[in-house]
Amino acid sequence: MSVRDLADYPWDAVVPYRERAARHPDGIVDLSVGSPVDPTPELIRRALSEATDAHAYPQTVGTPALREAIVEWYARRRGVSDLTVDNVLPTIGSKELVALLPTLLGLGEGDIVVHPRIAYPTYEVGARVVGATPLPSDDPTEWPDGTKLIWINTPGNPDGRTWTVEELAAAVERARELGAVLASDECYAELGWDGRWATEPIPSILDPRVTGGSRANLLSVYSLSKQSNLAGYRAAFVAGCARIVGELLTARKHLGLMPPEPVQHAMAVALGDDEHVAAQKALYRARRDMLRPALEAAGFRIDGSEAGLYLWATEGQDAWASIERLAELGILAGPGPFYGEFSTQHVRLALTAPSDRIAEGARRLHAQTV
Repeated sequence: MSVRDLADYPWDAVVPYRERAARHPDGIVDLSVGSPVDPTPELIRRALSEATDAHAYPQTVGTPALREAIVEWYARRRGVSDLTVDNVLPTIGSKELVALLPTLLGLGEGDIVVHPRIAYPTYEVGARVVGATPLPSDDPTEWPDGTKLIWINTPGNPDGRTWTVEELAAAVERARELGAVLASDECYAELGWDGRWATEPIPSILDPRVTGGSRANLLSVYSLSKQSNLAGYRAAFVAGCARIVGELLTARKHLGLMPPEPVQHAMAVALGDDEHVAAQKALYRARRDMLRPALEAAGFRIDGSEAGLYLWATEGQDAWASIERLAELGILAGPGPFYGEFSTQHVRLALTAPSDRIAEGARRLHAQTV
């Protein structure tokens, strides 16, 4: 398969609904895309500006300070205390790694790439680019022989599904039976809301309770876009199996995949500060607490959404009908079908709009029930 064979970018289909929502007399409430709108914290911007004398080529492997900061962050925030700098590698955002991992692992025709049933589409795109076969499945007992790469996403985008330690351990056991690489996309792990995740840390695939003492063939992927408002910095990293990390490093050196030096310095500072992360989470919680009851009052059911940056909502009808209804209210949501064939009756609403716009969207939804 070539890049020319990829489907049209799906968000083009949303344009007519965006135009309709924008005609609302009080303006559009755009909840369709999870791109941060809040300012990048001052300490991170200051760190970036301090590192602008970047006359030399950056290090693909990452600066010593950044690698140590990633190791320390996993120990402090994720309960993974046995990593070394040989287990970590910065990336230019997480999307490029998700898309390129099948390529970098040397996968091709006849290989199977498992990904979540309801999923961010880049997992499938990465498989198709190399001619591998994508398979949507969340059940390790279904993962077949011939599987070479397994993606899980916890907490999930768009549905917020969060894997327990026991579920992760079962996934690791099956991956080992298959000899497959298991990669866990964990970029929403600081955003737990409901049930046990309101108070309990969300576990990583690298958690010692999951790995049984071996990180072989296991990768954790993380991004600072959400927790630190660094989407524009393209700031992310991968951690886990030292052998695979080393192979990825070699390939990325040849390909010139180097995070800019000022970004690496800013990442190290961001990873060392938990206060701004807590403040950002509080903002998202306040927005969620406004939007969820308004959606429910307007007849939507919220499924999953126990963690992450979205509300996964349904009226029990075709998603496009819900998109149209919301657009008439001046609210733009993301269509469930963009996340696979198993979500044709859901819409995704992001918590990344400014608080005053979410309040306005909640007002419009509540007005429907009067």
